[in-house]
Amino acid sequence: MTRLRKRLILLITLASLAGCAQTLRRDTPESATPTDWVTTDPAIRTVSTAPETLSSWWSQLNDRLLDQLIAEALKTAPDVRSASAKLRQARASLDLAQANLLPSIGASASAKRSKSGTGDAQTVYAAGFDASWEPSIFGGLSDAANAAQADAEATAATLESTRASLAAEVALNYITLRTSQRRLAIARDNLASQAETLQITEWRSAAGLVGVLDVDQASTNLEQSKATIPSLEDGRAQAEHHLAVLTGQAPGALRERLAAAQPLPKAPDSVAVGIPADTLRQRPDVHAAELKVQAERARAAQSEAERYPSLSLSGSFGWQALSVAGLGGGGSLARSLAASLAQTLFDGGRIRSRIAAQNAVEEQAVIAYEKAVLTALEDVENALSAYATGRARVEARQKAAASALRANTLARLQYQAGTVDFQKVLDTDRTRLSAEDGVASADADVLTAVVQLYKALGGGWTHDDETRTNDKTGSDAP
Repeated sequence: MTRLRKRLILLITLASLAGCAQTLRRDTPESATPTDWVTTDPAIRTVSTAPETLSSWWSQLNDRLLDQLIAEALKTAPDVRSASAKLRQARASLDLAQANLLPSIGASASAKRSKSGTGDAQTVYAAGFDASWEPSIFGGLSDAANAAQADAEATAATLESTRASLAAEVALNYITLRTSQRRLAIARDNLASQAETLQITEWRSAAGLVGVLDVDQASTNLEQSKATIPSLEDGRAQAEHHLAVLTGQAPGALRERLAAAQPLPKAPDSVAVGIPADTLRQRPDVHAAELKVQAERARAAQSEAERYPSLSLSGSFGWQALSVAGLGGGGSLARSLAASLAQTLFDGGRIRSRIAAQNAVEEQAVIAYEKAVLTALEDVENALSAYATGRARVEARQKAAASALRANTLARLQYQAGTVDFQKVLDTDRTRLSAEDGVASADADVLTAVVQLYKALGGGWTHDDETRTNDKTGSDAP
């Protein structure tokens, strides 16, 4: 018996060491990463960006209301709450997988009454403890725990990706709303100017200086400008409603806070971007894709472990007596210790098929990671290009708007003096409205490119943010 105990203790120790030796591989899948960005512009500086600068990039736009809306959305948005619930589910699955590595210990008590053939009846009382354990000798259970750990970390990264996307979406809708308000103001200013032109035309017609045709043209121009107002109002209303939903409120809840027209946040004169490798480290979606590869690799190792034997250990310790008072006595002591080793000899190729299937899943995860890397690089390049070309477009449209205003003012003066016909006024009116509206749209495009660039660079989260999120309990989650 002593020799058996020593062998079992040695076997348990080796099994424990073998199980503990299984760790989650952290090697990153290979991917081709360029050393620099394709898009170049004097306003784009390639320098290392501090994580804290990117984590709250919206504060650089200096708009307090935008800061408030993003903060509210990050706390109450349905998408964030849903992603947080998924994270709690993943953590619970991790706890379960880690619990499978530990022994299971139970306690029991029973009373059994039986009657023999002679008619004598007796009651047998029993109480004790039992334990069972399946050591992860070849890493099957450890690999399952490692996969669950990678899944939980990937879900945490997905939560941060959701938060980053949400912050960008709030900013984009806020830009849309402020742009609609600005375009409405431009349209109404032009409407007032055209109404004044119509009145002057009516006076000149009454004086016999122009014909009815000029009056009809001026009236048509005014009504066409009026027709643009409802579509701009609709765009403003839709942006307002979506902002309310993004912050977890019913449409219309932000009407009072957003009713007053405010200027667009000012886009920075230059942006600092890191090298492509920095972006890949900062993007939460790329980080999540990388962790999913680690999870599938751990599952592949778990499938491989099915080829090898599995060890099960069990034991019990307790008492059995004909009376409750007799329990605990030396004569009532009962104990047992057992170990079993199992190995699959033939299963028709099931294990081999599961391994092949899991290897294919791992390959898919690697391909998804490679795609995430390429998508991240494309997002940054597109945003950099939009920012560079947008700045040039703003400058050109500002010059065009200034020229259109001068031409329109001169045409009105010449029309009043009778030196040009009314068609010149109509043409310059339309050109002025289009040019001023184009400036508003171009400013919005540059600001949109800035938001998309910060999002593409991985703005809105840091690895410290992820650690803080992982430390949260379910009750602390949004």
